[in-house]
Amino acid sequence: MASHHHAGGQIDQVTDRRRGTGLVALDRARSFGGYTLVAPQTGGGRVYLVDIDGTVAHEWALPVRPGRHAVLLPNGNLGYNGSHPDSPEIYPAWPLWHGGLFLEVTPKGEVVWQHEDLGHHHDAQWLDDGSLLYTVAEPMPAEAARRVAGGSSRNDLPDGTVYGDVVKQVDRAGRTIWEWRSWEHLDPADYPIHPIFDRYHWPLINGVGTTRGGLVLMSLRTTSGVLGVERATGAVAWAIRHDTVAQQHTPVELPSGAILVFDNGNLRPGVTSPHSRVIEVEPGTGEVVWQYVDPMRPAFFAPYMGSAQRLPNGNTLVCESPFGRLFEVTPGGDTVWDYVMPWFAEYPEGGARRYAGGLQNSTFRAYRYAKEQIPWL
Repeated sequence: MASHHHAGGQIDQVTDRRRGTGLVALDRARSFGGYTLVAPQTGGGRVYLVDIDGTVAHEWALPVRPGRHAVLLPNGNLGYNGSHPDSPEIYPAWPLWHGGLFLEVTPKGEVVWQHEDLGHHHDAQWLDDGSLLYTVAEPMPAEAARRVAGGSSRNDLPDGTVYGDVVKQVDRAGRTIWEWRSWEHLDPADYPIHPIFDRYHWPLINGVGTTRGGLVLMSLRTTSGVLGVERATGAVAWAIRHDTVAQQHTPVELPSGAILVFDNGNLRPGVTSPHSRVIEVEPGTGEVVWQYVDPMRPAFFAPYMGSAQRLPNGNTLVCESPFGRLFEVTPGGDTVWDYVMPWFAEYPEGGARRYAGGLQNSTFRAYRYAKEQIPWL
């Protein structure tokens, strides 16, 4: 780990970097091991596989910066959720979280497939059948837009437009094979925006997924909640509400049927000290059956982004996105690996930098892979 003692010299003014980067801690016997994949938000398109000792084992240089994140596909290629350079700035924060240029890339960096959708933002799931599941923002019909409840009107768009979320699935030919419009299935009165969030995008779906039973998972950021939606009817089969989750991300179904959630906690009801937690929730009852919090709770707090992944040995990989901190905890809550990403840069000029200033080492998500999953490495 780099030393930051400068006798009479310049002190690094980047607080996160001054605290130290790289491998912070490792309990080799209890860690799952393997390789962690990260796509730094301000890395200009560089994607890294980092081994358990904090060493870069492989890197890609992609033609665009990440819209959000990257995954390794079963065939060994990289699935990359890139930021489309032509995506229109439909509202001020849009450049920060839109994607829209999906690339499948070989380990050597050759693009073998791509799909473009300028309306895409936040998550995209590369499904096993080769299709993509993701969210786009579309202007809501005026009548539906008028029913959006809550939120702050200070940044309302001048023409009154409200963007609503549409969840889409497209096949390898780019054809839409499933589509779900939020305002056709959710009553805005039941999903009010929290008072501090802007009203021009509802309900801001920041994470999608699928269950073995055929439901589509959706994480609603500005209204707080995770939904399980039936494909055939578009109806909500179950909902985890704001009394359980707060501004959460990354819903994933576990083998038990419970839903793993990165619960950010900006506005947790009845809590004065914001902190994040990773929770496992029974979707039928809403009961939290497992959680990880830092023993000193505010020491782990990601106000935006974030992910959690349950590993085959029962440990959980946690991505504390804003601070580039990736760590692995046991079922009992012990930290057995802790790593801070060393790549710092500013967002490009414009909306992204206005909303997220300063030097950043963030990544939307991180994923851990066993050596056997990367035969080419």
